[in-house]
Amino acid sequence: MKRVTIKDVAERAGVSTATVSHVINNTRHVEENTRNLVEQSMNDLRYHPNSLARSLRSGETKTIGLIVPDVSNLFFADIARRIENLGYEHGYSVILCNSGNDLKKQRTYIDTLTAKQVDGVIFISAGESTEDLERLSKSNTPIVVADRVVPLSLADVVLLNNEEAGYTATKHLIDLGHTKIGCITGPSDVSPSMQRVSGYRRALEENDIRFKDKYVTAGDFTYRGGNEGMKRLLSQPDRPSAVFVLNDMMAIGAISTARSLGYRVPEDVSIVGFDDIELANAVNPALTTMAQPMQELADVATKRLIEKLLSSEGNWENQKFVLHAKLVVRESTAPWEK
Repeated sequence: MKRVTIKDVAERAGVSTATVSHVINNTRHVEENTRNLVEQSMNDLRYHPNSLARSLRSGETKTIGLIVPDVSNLFFADIARRIENLGYEHGYSVILCNSGNDLKKQRTYIDTLTAKQVDGVIFISAGESTEDLERLSKSNTPIVVADRVVPLSLADVVLLNNEEAGYTATKHLIDLGHTKIGCITGPSDVSPSMQRVSGYRRALEENDIRFKDKYVTAGDFTYRGGNEGMKRLLSQPDRPSAVFVLNDMMAIGAISTARSLGYRVPEDVSIVGFDDIELANAVNPALTTMAQPMQELADVATKRLIEKLLSSEGNWENQKFVLHAKLVVRESTAPWEK
């Protein structure tokens, strides 16, 4: 099938190719009747402007790259959906790259986005290494990093006060009378996980509860990680009566394991999650959790990046935006009366 060109549109509309170009690119005033005729001819011929050629002329592609570590994690899926919607509202297409927590895959995606000349990137790293971020920064691509701690010399940063949130979640359990409080962590090389554990430890120390290594077990932010972590905690003779789980997917897995082993939630063991994904309110019992401001995180990250893209100066001073989580009390926590 012959490819329709701008010349074909011009001939059908009875105008010059320059007039068609002005209609497409809005580079000069065109009379309304002529513009309507050109647009109708484009529709009739199903002509689509060459976006690559236009981007070479304008110096922008109207695309944003979004790199997330695990799109199967409902927290990142929700963030990605919100960023895509916001990008669309501002006239940008969003290219989603799922690194799968694989640094090699993440590096490949960075090279791909650079080759495609995306206008900017919102980056949620698979780990704490800044090497890939440094490579991206050298291409002079505007970057906003979300949910990770990185030097401001490399990018704008939008993150949660995770230490504060970890403290609040643990303090909730302490206020309910729990003193044997376990913790299922996330990956040790990811800053949000480490900061939430720091908050957990601070809450214990400030309330004269001794921190015990045996009550802390590693997870991986997946449902299965919560299953396995809860099995380890409940297999101890002196088991915890409550568990702070560092994300909701693991917390839902922890509830499932506790019930399969014959424990009642929250009567025998209270569970607090983190994120407040949609499933948190759908499970039985409904999950008490630290609600991340996901809409705000997506808003701040996307609007900050677009602000940089629309700036004519190009010498931005990177900024740090700190957000706060909120405790949402549901049915998975209760006073300890034994």
